[in-house]
Amino acid sequence: MDENRLWQKLAAEFLGTAFLVFVGVGSVPALALARGDAPFTGAELGFISLAFGTVVVVTVYVFGYISGNHINPAVTFGLAATGKFPWKLVPAYVVAQVLGAIAGSFMIVGVLGQAASELGLGVASFSAETPIPQAFFAEFVGTFLLVFAVFGVIYRKAAPGWAGLAIGFVVFAAIIPVAPTTGASINPARTTGPMIVQSILGGEVQWEQYWVYIVAELLGGVLAALAFGLIAHTRADRAPVQNEEVKA
Repeated sequence: MDENRLWQKLAAEFLGTAFLVFVGVGSVPALALARGDAPFTGAELGFISLAFGTVVVVTVYVFGYISGNHINPAVTFGLAATGKFPWKLVPAYVVAQVLGAIAGSFMIVGVLGQAASELGLGVASFSAETPIPQAFFAEFVGTFLLVFAVFGVIYRKAAPGWAGLAIGFVVFAAIIPVAPTTGASINPARTTGPMIVQSILGGEVQWEQYWVYIVAELLGGVLAALAFGLIAHTRADRAPVQNEEVKA
């Protein structure tokens, strides 16, 4: 049977999430270092979005056939909630993703130095002037869009071979309107990893905001998965799923 072992799938989730955080989150302090004292620009937001989008494209094609390349607990929970992924594997996947995000965060510091932490390490947060419902809604909408798109491109009727580009593009697109409000984490592992590492390194972390990101992102992922099934599935989709994994 041509099926990867569980440890291989978890290793793929670990590495995929580490790559996502290192390139995507790492682009935030990297651009801050290059910018110096100059003000943040819209062009930088575009480059940060592009960094996230391109690394997602790469990970989908590199790890998709191994683990499904969830690299996001919101995707994992959405798949499990719709019966496309076994609940018994959810804890292992989420742990691998969070550990990968932690490793990716340490990689940022290893490459850019302590200055990366001093510049915030790309930790997602929102200002005190931003109402909690607004921040919650921003993360919910961004994650909903991402997970809905993921389900669309892995659906059996979707055009084959385009999953990586489509998912990468939706990440690129979703970050631009959401980032000014919350930093556009739209991924509980991406939220958690940098916060843990920044705390370890003695940086400032708004842990009181953590629940807003996690609840909004997981809720957005699950509701997106259910919504896609509601509007796209036919009678053929009600047949029992034989595979343990949905491959991207």
